[in-house]
Amino acid sequence: MDPITLEQMSGIKLMNRIDTKYLVDVRRLPALLDKAKSDYYVQEIAGKRKAFYRTLYWDTADAKMYVIHHDRKLNRQKIRVREYVESNLTFLEIKNKSNKGRTKKIRISVPDENIKSHTDAVDFINKSANYGIDEISGRLRNQFSRITLVNKGKTERLTIDISIKFENCVTGKKNTIPALCIVEVKRDGNVYSPFTSYMADFRIKKKSISKYCLGMILTDPNLKQNRFKRKLRYIEKMLSKK
Repeated sequence: MDPITLEQMSGIKLMNRIDTKYLVDVRRLPALLDKAKSDYYVQEIAGKRKAFYRTLYWDTADAKMYVIHHDRKLNRQKIRVREYVESNLTFLEIKNKSNKGRTKKIRISVPDENIKSHTDAVDFINKSANYGIDEISGRLRNQFSRITLVNKGKTERLTIDISIKFENCVTGKKNTIPALCIVEVKRDGNVYSPFTSYMADFRIKKKSISKYCLGMILTDPNLKQNRFKRKLRYIEKMLSKK
């Protein structure tokens, strides 16, 4: 697959977008990537085509952001600090999901995950988030490797997250689903996506789950989980197929 650099991707922000997610068995990934090689570039950083990410999700003491998502309420928000390891960049990010299904992300660069120690980060939270800085704390860590594809028209970005691991900051519990890939198609509006056609060819249906919510249900048994149990069963069934 032809490479594309971060500099060449600089114009593809997609900060206000439509997201389509798929849950995929990692064993199917080679065939999907082979199918995509004629229509997509693969992001390459310092000769590497997999980038490593570390994330710290923030939430209230009663996990309000998780509960709002669990209860399927729209106009929801997530707050995270994400470290882009190969790029040596760290951002404080606020993701808003509207009642129209659009995802809008705003972010600022921060020195590290200790956002309560940085005035700019505190001001950003107090101005832009639905929660004050004193209401939130680090709740869940996750790390994963990401393959990023960009279509030849540069109107769409595709992320493939693998080797996803979780650690709960409250319970101390760790968990992982090594055979799971979370694939996300990110585009403005209804721009045509070749990849969604591939998924139809492979009979892989759209299935969305938040990495934050997945990590929380896998590491904190005290949280309400009823509306996520069907998705967990779907993942277990998918990965158990031979």
